[in-house]
Formats: sequence, C-alpha cells, structure tokens
Amino acid sequence: MGADQLVAVFGAYGHTGRFVVAELAARGFVPVPSGRNAQALEELAGEHGLQARVASVDDPASLDRALAGTVAVINCAGPFASTTGPVIEAALRAKIPYLDVAAEIEANLDTFAHYRERARDSGAVIVPAMAFFGGLGDLLATAAMGDWTEADEAHIAYALSSWHPTAGTRLSGAVSRERRGDHRLRYSGGQWEQRTDAAPTLEWAFPEPMGRRSVIGEFTMADVVTVPQHLSISDVTTYMTVEAARDVVAPDTPAPTAADESGRSDQIFLVDVVVRSGGAERRATASGQDIYAVTAPLVVEALDRVLTGRTKIVGVASAGEIFDAPDFLRALAPHIALDLHPQKENA
Repeated sequence: MGADQLVAVFGAYGHTGRFVVAELAARGFVPVPSGRNAQALEELAGEHGLQARVASVDDPASLDRALAGTVAVINCAGPFASTTGPVIEAALRAKIPYLDVAAEIEANLDTFAHYRERARDSGAVIVPAMAFFGGLGDLLATAAMGDWTEADEAHIAYALSSWHPTAGTRLSGAVSRERRGDHRLRYSGGQWEQRTDAAPTLEWAFPEPMGRRSVIGEFTMADVVTVPQHLSISDVTTYMTVEAARDVVAPDTPAPTAADESGRSDQIFLVDVVVRSGGAERRATASGQDIYAVTAPLVVEALDRVLTGRTKIVGVASAGEIFDAPDFLRALAPHIALDLHPQKENA
C-alpha cells in the first residue's frame, strides 16, 4: 500500500485526474496535485486536504518543484503531445518512475521512440498508456497469449454502451488529427501503414450481454502501439462499436455525468480480445463501468507494483511487458469482471 508516500499527479484537476487522486488516497498514498491552473488546483486540494503545487510544462523549474520529495509522477494532463516530454524529463531528473494515461497514438509512439534506450540505460521506469486504452487491452492480449512466443493476429474489440467524451478527450483527439492529417493509422504485417480510405464497418460477436454489434474496424487506439512493443504479433487491430464511435466525434455529445457517489457515469464497457496463431485461438474479456473511472485503479495498481518491485524490466515498457498480466488483471477484480477463456482449436 501507499504508506503515506507522496505521488505527484500532473493534471490532477481533470476528469480522469480526479479519479486518480481519489484512488491514490484510498490506497494510502498522498497525492500531490499539480498543473498550471492554480485555482482548479486549490479547489481540488481543498476538497481532499492536500497541498497543491502549480507547475507548467513550459517551466522546467516548476516541474522540478512539483516533483520534489515524491516517489513517482502520474501524468493525467492532455494533450499528451505537449506534456509527456517535459514531465518525463522532470521525472528523469528527479530519478522517479513516470506513468501516464495517454491514449494519443502519436504521443505513445514518441515516448517509446525517444526514451526507450535512455530509460533502459539509466534504469528508469516509464510506463505510457497505463489506462483503459493502451494498458487494459495490452494486459488482456498478453494474458491471452499465455505461453505462445508469437501469433499471427491480435484483435481488440471495444463495446461501449455510450461514449460521452471529456474535454480532455476532445482536445487530445483534435491534436492527434492535426498531427495525422488526412491519414489514419493501421498496424499490419509488422509495420505501421498510413491509410486514406474509410475504415470498414464490420460485425463483432461480443460475449453476452453485449452480443453481436456493428463495429468500426481499424479504429486504431493506443493498444495498437503498446501490444507490438513486446509481443511478436504481425497484425494488431482494434474495433469500436458504431454508436460509441459516433458519440465521441459528435460535437453535441455531452460530457460524462456522475451516476453514483464515486463519480462514475452509467457507461458500461466490454473489452473482447482474440489472439490467433495458425489454427488456434485464445480469448480474454473484461467488463466494467466507466472507461475514465477504471483508468484510476489501472494506473495506481501499476504504480504500486513499480514501487514494490513487482516488475520484469526497466525502461519504457507496456503494461503486459513490465507486469505479470494475469496476476495484474486478477488484482483488478473489484473494478472489472474478467474472463480468460481456454484455448480453442479452429477447424
């Protein structure tokens, strides 16, 4: 448990950041809210009896002050294209672990590309995309792989009852689209492709209660970055239910609203992962409530494992690469329903 250790949370006053602060406190850590909005920080700190530290990615000295005396930093501030680099640099200077909840594909790719060797050589721990998108799918794919050393395909399908985006989600999406231009990204044949055609609409047979749903194929999310970093799989594809895909881009879709005392919305999710190798297929699924809220136990469980040495490697690492995936997923039992299916031989 946290044992009163100080953990900096950059972007603590954002929608997901607030869940992370609450989860840290519940597990015995002392969150140190940080970010550039002094008023929002003070309001949050006052609610929880914490001490806020104002910091900006444009001011490295302010980041150093924000991280002083902390054992780790969790970056919840999007757009991550602007925040990951400066906050990682501050974590490296402070010699503390860095974790983020980034779902921006380009920011995730940048983190692996720019910091892999440097972090490994210095013994630093950097865990990007330790969130619903990126972390959860990666853990499920790793658990499904089991003792396989390679596979032909990994398919990660998301069924969301709705997707009411936060302001941060909208801003991060806009930044990603600006960087990507007219292209969409796909991972096929062991490499990234830039496509200009429309993503296909397909049918996916989700486990009950979701059942068969129309999905947008090649709805590329952070999992398509994290999974190939450590699993030898030639094709990695993610899918999103059509209704949720429409929700997230519609300008009039409202932000999520609390449906219980914890602040969770009434959104229900199911993540269905299928890994195929030759004639064999393995499957893993997880379901729960509120993709933003469930990110908090994901990243805080990861933090606890990093601080207690329950890790496999150092450097920049995906969730399934640095942690024992089945054990990690079982630890999330209060927050998700998990089903690791037996291997199925295809005819």
